[in-house]
This record gives sequence, C-alpha cells and structure tokens, in this order.
Amino acid sequence: MRVDDEISPEHPALPGHFPGRPIVPGALLLARVCRAVTAAYGCPVKAVPAAKFLAPLRPAERFEIRLERAGNDRVKFQVVRGETAIAGGSVCLSIAPKE
Repeated sequence: MRVDDEISPEHPALPGHFPGRPIVPGALLLARVCRAVTAAYGCPVKAVPAAKFLAPLRPAERFEIRLERAGNDRVKFQVVRGETAIAGGSVCLSIAPKE
C-alpha cells in the first residue's frame, strides 16, 4: 500500500526544529506512518521496533509512505521523496489484522 502525504510549514512541531532551516521531526514522520498503518490494516500500532532515518525531509515536500506486510503482526514501512529514501523500519500491530 502507498500513501501520499506532506507536512505543512505551519505544523506546530516545526518551530525550533531547526530555526532558519526547518526539517520534519522523525517523531512526526513516525506518527504519520502509524496513522497510515492503522488505516490500511484496521488495527493500531503497538510498537516501533525498528526505524532508521536516512535523509532530512523539509516542510511542504511531498512524500510517500510504502507499507508491506511482514508477518501476521508486523508491517515494514518506507518513507520516500521521489527516489530518495527518507526513513524505513517496521511496526508491530496490537492485534492480528483481518485479511
């Protein structure tokens, strides 16, 4: 599954992260990933056992969240901007999703 998204330059998490050259905080990206997983698989995320941030994302840059099942209670994710990998990892679901 793929989800297109972007973070508004007015998002309240951006001030101070970093003044004059803002980037989207990793926690905000993970929140968007968790929201996409919940929408796609119908159950909430229990844990994020692995997450790696590879490149910065600037406010208002379009990005895509790619999801792939990796077992009954696990989902792999990638966050990409065009051909650039921004982040990747996996999440655990709180209950096994229905097929």
